[in-house]
Amino acid sequence: MQESALSDNERDWAAPVRFALRLKTPIRGSFEGKGRDSHADHRSIDCKKSRQRPLRRLDFGSGTVILPIRVAQVMGMGKMLGGGVESVVMNYYRHIDRSKVQFDFLVDADSTRVPEEEIKALGGRVFRIPPYQHPLRYRKELVRLFHEEHWPIVHSHINTLSVFPLSAAKKAGVPVRIAHSHSTMGKGELAKNLMKLALRPLSNLYPTERFACSEYAGKWLFGRNADFTVIPNAIELEKFRFDPIIRQETRRELDIADDMFLVGHVGRFMPQKNQAFLVDVLAELLPQKPDTMLAFVGDGPDRPDVQQHAQALGISDHILFLGQRTDVNHLYQAFDAFCLPSRYEGLGMVAIEAQVAGCPCVLSDQVPHEADISGKTSFISLENKSSWISTVLNISSQTANRQIETSNTCAEKYDISASANRLTFLYVSSAESANGWEETL
Repeated sequence: MQESALSDNERDWAAPVRFALRLKTPIRGSFEGKGRDSHADHRSIDCKKSRQRPLRRLDFGSGTVILPIRVAQVMGMGKMLGGGVESVVMNYYRHIDRSKVQFDFLVDADSTRVPEEEIKALGGRVFRIPPYQHPLRYRKELVRLFHEEHWPIVHSHINTLSVFPLSAAKKAGVPVRIAHSHSTMGKGELAKNLMKLALRPLSNLYPTERFACSEYAGKWLFGRNADFTVIPNAIELEKFRFDPIIRQETRRELDIADDMFLVGHVGRFMPQKNQAFLVDVLAELLPQKPDTMLAFVGDGPDRPDVQQHAQALGISDHILFLGQRTDVNHLYQAFDAFCLPSRYEGLGMVAIEAQVAGCPCVLSDQVPHEADISGKTSFISLENKSSWISTVLNISSQTANRQIETSNTCAEKYDISASANRLTFLYVSSAESANGWEETL
């Protein structure tokens, strides 16, 4: 396909692919994350660049490193949602032991929703870099930053696109390079899928460590037999636990009567999330359950199309477009059912949140079954719309017990306090093993 025949969006994905295929950075060390470049042992961190008072000192080859260890988090911070990757990283940042580990955020220059004030208040920094759609400038700036800032750890959250920051980190001699798989792929995004398929074979070339939000996401990106660590998209369980008073207040705010049936969805309006499918389900559900309402939480490029689709079906008065919200945990309380018709997911964190709130969930069968922590979640094919309708109807006819036991093993896995402690340990131990650090009090 000639570039002139591509849309603007397709060209955005095509440029990084062409550049990645031309990368000539030599590959050294073990793909299992145990081999390290010898020259990394001879760098020392410029401690003056850290804004926090050092806790203690670690020997680092011929120099020294000051705790907290600063980790460069590479991400696209322009699209923050209640269940988005950026929100997951920020949640870890709020709960991690910042006397041992600090985060610096590398975000695309065109990002629009970066919580800079909170990041600075927590002791972090924000670095704006050229968008990845300009791969030459993007990688050049990353190499410069990695050389100047001397981060001992670079943690990339951009899935198959992690080849760009991690190859730059390799070139700059960063000893610990983490690729983190947060997603997979599915139907409906041709250009994006072609990019992912082209870049996926490169996913094991540059990282020294591999993380994933689920077993499914890890095997998809790194391979079925790859060595990777599952880092759950953890949350504050108590924050999401069902509260009947909050439910009543939130439904009153939304003007939802007690006898109305409210179906909820949380997600960015984009092809992956497939919101138009829920509009179609609602259209066929209403003749059987006319007191049903559908609430969409989130924003994104597909929102106008979904709104127009609802208008064309004549059901706009049964749909709430709530946009970006900071009280998503309260909205789950108000929902009577939660639906996620995604074409693909790395995990589907919003489904975890909904279940902790005791909300019955109906998910696409393209969502990993690891997302079922209640044992009561329904996974249904997107080809079987009638089953979606009957399942939602069945939920509406039942009196749900909204009190889920958040101390069960499945829910505990997603507890942010324990998970943040574990991530702190992984960062520190990875840095120590990579460079032979010895702690000195």
